[in-house]
Amino acid sequence: MSYLLALDQGTSSSRSIVFKEDGSVLASVQQEFRQIYPQPGWVEHDPEEIWSSQLATARQVLQQAGLSASQIAAMGITNQRETTLVWRRDTGQAIYNAIVWQDRRAEPECLRLREAGFAPMVQEKTGLLIDAYFSATKLQWILDNVSGARAMADAGQLAFGTVDSWLMWQLSGGRIHATDVSNAARTMLLNVHTNRWDEELLALFRIPASVLPEVHPSASDFGFTQAQWLGSEMPIGGVAGDQQSALFGQACFQAGQAKNTYGTGCFMLMHTGSEFQTSHNGLIATSAAQTDSTPAFALEGSVFIGGAVVQWLRDGLRAFNKSADVQALAESVPDSGGVVLVPAFTGLGAPYWQADARGAMVGLSRGTTMAHIARAALESIAFQSTALLQAMNRDASQAVTELRVDGGACVNDLLMQFQADLLGIPVLRPAVVETTALGAAYLAGLSSGIYQSTAELSRQWRVERCFEPHMSRDQAQALMAGWEKAVRQTVAN
Repeated sequence: MSYLLALDQGTSSSRSIVFKEDGSVLASVQQEFRQIYPQPGWVEHDPEEIWSSQLATARQVLQQAGLSASQIAAMGITNQRETTLVWRRDTGQAIYNAIVWQDRRAEPECLRLREAGFAPMVQEKTGLLIDAYFSATKLQWILDNVSGARAMADAGQLAFGTVDSWLMWQLSGGRIHATDVSNAARTMLLNVHTNRWDEELLALFRIPASVLPEVHPSASDFGFTQAQWLGSEMPIGGVAGDQQSALFGQACFQAGQAKNTYGTGCFMLMHTGSEFQTSHNGLIATSAAQTDSTPAFALEGSVFIGGAVVQWLRDGLRAFNKSADVQALAESVPDSGGVVLVPAFTGLGAPYWQADARGAMVGLSRGTTMAHIARAALESIAFQSTALLQAMNRDASQAVTELRVDGGACVNDLLMQFQADLLGIPVLRPAVVETTALGAAYLAGLSSGIYQSTAELSRQWRVERCFEPHMSRDQAQALMAGWEKAVRQTVAN
């Protein structure tokens, strides 16, 4: 039996999972870490907490699994994307907190660039819209606002990376300064047609090339960890941003296959094969995880508030004590009673891209109860995801015929059934829902020779439950029309 270790460094926690070669979980350990909010719109993490929490879970999971590091065939890393770190090359110390993907401080600079007419060029080269979501303007902000940073960068003394690069640097004692194409594609600095850092983009964002990591395929020989961390050296064989890793873990390797991750936000990706396809419907094109130099692309849409709406009900409205209680509360009523909740707490993501939108609830009556609001909150996750898939189908050459799902909220049967009803296609929940970490493990397994091909991985994928649509298409369309009307009211506010 071969074993693979996946490090899954997320927005709110670090996890480590040991997988058997058949894709089943042998052991899993998770540790939360602090969220830092210096001022409205700013979100940061302590780089040392990212590193220490991830290392602690890796050590604990090996102990839990009863394995030594020498028994692990390879390590895979998957991570929160776009989160930006800059550190000193001589000491490995970060010069500022990690600026998290949710952070909006760079929006004024993004607005300036959009108004100056750079959006078409950036989208053509990167597949991305100019937005503070991505890494380039975060990196620019650090270089411009941390004392001495730009001079140090110009002198070749600083290193930039997304979280995968930060972890590999620490694990290797500074011997590895690398990333993979799926993470690099989220920086707004990579030309996804060539998989190279783009000189014109570097000049636009005023980024010196000396700070950048090497770009590798997602399944690659990245190097080895230092023995001091886990007891012996371990090869790092797979790296991918969390959403591309989940697409890979869901065995979506062919054009037209799609997955949706129901986490804090929702992230829907559809594989588009080796052809780069610019979206005309509010989505972004991005590099998928790549097993070799052959290009692979996906269309992606991001919902900013997915499962987080349940946390808001729990913590903000105190509707229940545990998030898992939301399903029973929502099922206590037959429908939402006409209530539509648009959880635009931090603006609206794809396909709307309305940064100034704010949350709204419409359709309230004297008979509205917390149960109706809970049901509307769950339904809002499915409504937003349906809008994404409809945009994808308008962009794509072939319509999506099934949706594979993962993430914490996919265990909610009520939500998954409503999702299938709105979409009119089957929603498939896999036997292993830890697909983000599984994707990283699969990439490491391919590079280390445990698996021979993606076809072998496709045969391992298993369905735990299939949710078939039961609602008439007329009823589904009427519900979506009500959702879109509520969205328009939100934006108007």
